[in-house]
Amino acid sequence: MTGTDRRLSEQLFHDRQAAARADTFRAGAADLRFDTDAYLDHETWVRPAFLALGDLRGKRALDYGCGHGMAAVAMARAGATVTAFDLSPGYVREAQERAFANGVSVECVTADGEELPFAPASFDAVWGNAILHHLDLAKAGRELRRVLKPGGVAVFCEPWGGNPLLNFARAALPYRGKDRTPDEHPLTRRDLRPLKAVFPSTEVRGFQLFGMVRRVWRNPRALKLLDGTDTRLLRAVPALRNWCRYVVIVLRAD
Repeated sequence: MTGTDRRLSEQLFHDRQAAARADTFRAGAADLRFDTDAYLDHETWVRPAFLALGDLRGKRALDYGCGHGMAAVAMARAGATVTAFDLSPGYVREAQERAFANGVSVECVTADGEELPFAPASFDAVWGNAILHHLDLAKAGRELRRVLKPGGVAVFCEPWGGNPLLNFARAALPYRGKDRTPDEHPLTRRDLRPLKAVFPSTEVRGFQLFGMVRRVWRNPRALKLLDGTDTRLLRAVPALRNWCRYVVIVLRAD
């Protein structure tokens, strides 16, 4: 599949997702409004990743592959001037509607993460959630470096593919939210090489080692215990992050 075919396949897939979501709300409806804390705590890695962006007051921030636009709204609420883009026009519309419903200003554009339509050194901070594993990281990495200001930071939350047991479960077991595009796959250490070539100080933090059982089991007390165990184990043995469900990738434009 050529790069053009891949991008079209991705766009159509996410436009279908956005259309299905649009059936559940109207522009300005209560369903579009949300609490920032609820968003930051909906997965264990989101709040730590958001904190890695630093103080956003007065900063220019980019929501890279914005999807539903919640991160864009959260960054605007934190004081940033926010631009959000997505390959899917359907998701761009949803992000625009969500920003309006939540009373914040976000510039929303349709764009390709491998060919960004922004001037060099445009942004102090970049946020992305489950987007890099859809892209050619050599192209995306160069574009990220180009649009980041010196000293800027980009933070991405991504599914991780280092755990063979988890990879088997992803492939073989039915579970909620399993829809995938044909070309995406969880990232691996090898996938990160193009990013590290552009961002030598790339940092990778693992999340949900034992805590990944929340995908099939929702006992709050047990999950709190498992999350605490994960925190201690991953701090003591960083190599265990390769077995985690998700990673947070922090890129700094030194």
